[in-house]
Amino acid sequence: MDDQNSNNEQRPGIPAWVWILGLFAVILGLNFFLNNRLSSASRVGLTEAMDMVKAGQVSQMTLTGSRLQLTRDDGSEVFTTVDPRGRLEETLAYYGVTAEVLRTNKVEITVNDQTVWQTLLSIVLTIGPFLLLIWLFTRGFRQMQGGGGNSIFGFGRSRAKNLTDANRPTVTFEDVAGVEEAKLELQEVVQFLREPEKFVQVGARIPKGVLMVGPPGTGKTLLARAVAGEAGVPFFHISGSEFVEMFVGVGASRVRDLFDKAKQSAPSIVFVDEIDAVGRQRGAGLGGGHDEREQTLNQILVEMDGFDNETNVIVMAATNRADILDPALLRPGRFDRKVFVDLPDIKGREKILKVHARGKPIAKEVNFDDMARLTAGFSGADLENLINEAAIFAARRNRRTIGLLEFQDAFDRVVMGPERKSRVMSPEDKETVAYHEAGHAVVSFHLVHTDPVQKITIVPRGRAGGYVMPLPEDRFVYSREYFEDRIAMALGGRAAEEVFFGRITTGASNDLQQATRMARAMVMEYGMSERLGLPTYGENSSNPFLGREFGWGMGGRDYSEQAAQVIDEEVKRILSDNYNRALTIIRENRHKMERLARALMEVETLDRAEFERIMNADMPLELPAALELEPVQLEAAD
Repeated sequence: MDDQNSNNEQRPGIPAWVWILGLFAVILGLNFFLNNRLSSASRVGLTEAMDMVKAGQVSQMTLTGSRLQLTRDDGSEVFTTVDPRGRLEETLAYYGVTAEVLRTNKVEITVNDQTVWQTLLSIVLTIGPFLLLIWLFTRGFRQMQGGGGNSIFGFGRSRAKNLTDANRPTVTFEDVAGVEEAKLELQEVVQFLREPEKFVQVGARIPKGVLMVGPPGTGKTLLARAVAGEAGVPFFHISGSEFVEMFVGVGASRVRDLFDKAKQSAPSIVFVDEIDAVGRQRGAGLGGGHDEREQTLNQILVEMDGFDNETNVIVMAATNRADILDPALLRPGRFDRKVFVDLPDIKGREKILKVHARGKPIAKEVNFDDMARLTAGFSGADLENLINEAAIFAARRNRRTIGLLEFQDAFDRVVMGPERKSRVMSPEDKETVAYHEAGHAVVSFHLVHTDPVQKITIVPRGRAGGYVMPLPEDRFVYSREYFEDRIAMALGGRAAEEVFFGRITTGASNDLQQATRMARAMVMEYGMSERLGLPTYGENSSNPFLGREFGWGMGGRDYSEQAAQVIDEEVKRILSDNYNRALTIIRENRHKMERLARALMEVETLDRAEFERIMNADMPLELPAALELEPVQLEAAD
């Protein structure tokens, strides 16, 4: 009952303008009803009405207030208006209608006393519509003068959401996992907002701005909400794109209004999400340096310079593209502190999974440590989506707990897309895909710097006919050998098609793209080519028109045609060398390739243990009972 009462108390009431419009409609309805009811009686002058009475044409008179209604002998009705302050007898006597005339013509007189309610209704029906029109006009004019941001004069008002005590974020640092270093940096901001005198006593300057930089989905906005929840101060939240409008000067006006509100509510936090929408480097736009966005940025710079040590207003911002921000925005005194929110490591992913698993029925068989190892490269948003997809699978299967199978299916769906059950492959295509995926797996197994194979499947998902899922490890630096082994693994599928079928298909298109991308990065970015040496190539100019001035073309290419030719030759050499490595591995392990491909054609999916039993000749090759394959005699060299 308490929850129900609280829900009823929190339910928003009906706006006042709805009641006003409803009353206006009732008044119009009463007017319409009364007018229709009295429409049969026509109005006549008082003198004409008295002449009718004296002529004996009237059989009844009814007085209600100032309305005198006459019923004629033929049944028709007319009405006239008399002075309500005078008596009816005096009015009749004034026009020569005496009591004798009334008796002679047998006229019945009825006087109805008008009640207070009828009097008020008459007044409301008379002046009510005019009062309502005046109220509506006055309200609209006030809104145009200083109302919300959607009014005609409200463009300059800030659209920031002020999260006060009633709706301040309840997120705390306990709800944020996987970004421990960033949390430590921001905890100092919380301490300053709580105890500013502690820092002022030792002469420490207040950090005016905190810029959070990192890939999408790593929790930058969540961290800002956690700071507001921990500090317990007003939190102004706005997106960078909300500053800019088509009208000149609107963005700068909104910036001024936002910072004025923040100063009035100090200590407070101003959080600008996606600040790169308004904080791009000046002078690179097509507006000649005087467009609306740059004026807005100038106003932000001025406002941040206007803070003193006693203002207690901290500006927090988040961006994915710190490289395109204006240098004046990043200098000390504006954004004093930069917090890098990177992708979580294996321990961070495990903590994030546990945070998002709160309140969900997770089966005991689920090991979050294994899930963290499998999800290398996932952001916090990706991990939250993974758990949500697993819960959806469990609900779809009418299970009360979320098991390991649901997490595996959710991982496949997030990484590769939904399973394409409607797609039926022909036996020829199925055999080609099986050997293609077996080629990736076998090459990866015999290389040193590749990740172990976690799963092999030929079940179509997304745009892929099948895939090999490695178990990646967290790496911070990558060697030349790592890239070469990755390229050889990527080309293993195409090599298998050539060895076993003597032809090539389109199934290797994505593999070729990945291999080419890695080879080009080795040559142009990482200096891993002996012919080209240490210089890097391909750094495009930030100004799209700078390339024309220096003769580099529209792309802003910063190297010569001779260097471009050497780059192409080196990329081709790297791809060719590693393709030959893949061919050699597949030819030397032909029997294992055949056994692995036949196993995939039977059960379609193999896990790590089954794959390693096939590949490891020192162990008995025990396959699932469903395979029922003929034994393959392995060579002694294997």
